[in-house]
Amino acid sequence: MPHCLVPAALKSTYANIGVVVKVAGPRPFSQQLKFQPIFRNKNFYTKNEPHRNSHQLLSSIHPRYQIPLCICHPCIPTMAATLNIPAVLFLTPGAASNSYHYHRRNNNPSLDYPFREIFFRDYEHRKNKKIFDSLENDGIDEKNGVTRCFERSHDIVLIKTFKELEGKYIDYLSILFKKKFVLVGPLVREIDQEDGEKHCEIIEWLNEKEKCSTNFVLFGSECFLSNEEVEELALGLERSMVNFIWVVRFPMGEKKNILEVLPKGYFERVENRGIVIEGWAPQERILEHSSIGEFVSHCGWSSVMEGLNYSVPIIAMPMQHDQPLNARLLVNEVRVGMEIHRDEEGNLGKEEVDRIVREVVFQKSGERLREKAKEFSEIMRENGEYNIDEVVEELHKLCKKTLRHNYYLGKLF
Repeated sequence: MPHCLVPAALKSTYANIGVVVKVAGPRPFSQQLKFQPIFRNKNFYTKNEPHRNSHQLLSSIHPRYQIPLCICHPCIPTMAATLNIPAVLFLTPGAASNSYHYHRRNNNPSLDYPFREIFFRDYEHRKNKKIFDSLENDGIDEKNGVTRCFERSHDIVLIKTFKELEGKYIDYLSILFKKKFVLVGPLVREIDQEDGEKHCEIIEWLNEKEKCSTNFVLFGSECFLSNEEVEELALGLERSMVNFIWVVRFPMGEKKNILEVLPKGYFERVENRGIVIEGWAPQERILEHSSIGEFVSHCGWSSVMEGLNYSVPIIAMPMQHDQPLNARLLVNEVRVGMEIHRDEEGNLGKEEVDRIVREVVFQKSGERLREKAKEFSEIMRENGEYNIDEVVEELHKLCKKTLRHNYYLGKLF
């Protein structure tokens, strides 16, 4: 029976609109599926025709063995259907955020979302609305485009999550879309040892710190703090007296450097207690280190999975899109984190940063969070192979179904 899936290959789809998956070969599961990217184009959600290369690639697919997985681009399943090829949606955000969004979009506004733990605050709603309004002004049909992806996914939808974390939200998505949601697991990439070797000074610095005494601060590659937020966060970390590694990134094209945005004399005041890095750091190597006791994160879904994988409680500082909903899941539902609250206008305050950082490191509540995060880490490691096997089984069934369908149509290649 054709089996196998390489989780690392699925991770490579994030920067593209999809991949073509070739199902072939016997067990072991981890060696046989092959992936070819369908590259993202600039008209990600528009009604414009996708690049000609995407159509050529789909036309070359052998339906006996291959299935395109698309990342929220409605044109791919539409093109695939004209060629009698099944296409499957691969969702990289979690089930709680997706079910919340599509409940609000597709139901009567008077119908409350059934899980009160998950919600947007007013300032978060205003910020997201501003983003989506801007997309619509640019001709990008985000709402209907993503909904069409769900509707056109062939029989199943793959989603990056696991049952113990989001079981009831996965079930609710199935009710909303009348499709089976197949869990691919957390898809946390393995640690690249060369990354640690290139940044050995960071690891050596961590080696000198006590267990669970250090705070790792990182907000992904697409979220950026304002100058005011940088200052408040910097002062909050300084006041907390907790060790920290803070990775600062600026939007591409902006000519800034760390010295311009941090308070005057900051490095001298946090010397030996804090490291500020501009650009990139070996995230996985840092998170796995025993001295890391908390992870200040924007709560992008991949960062959530990485924090849990390494048993690190998450201090939520969400900014936009699905991040506030992910933060509510972690704090209100599964209780593996705490949130740095902003004021009614969404402004960040150094006092709140100081309070939360100190509580997670020094108080018993932080110990409970670490114990809970460790439980999820063990679940993720135990379920990894099971999740992958189920995905392969479902893709194999879809291949067989397509083969029979094309046989009856006289389109067997």
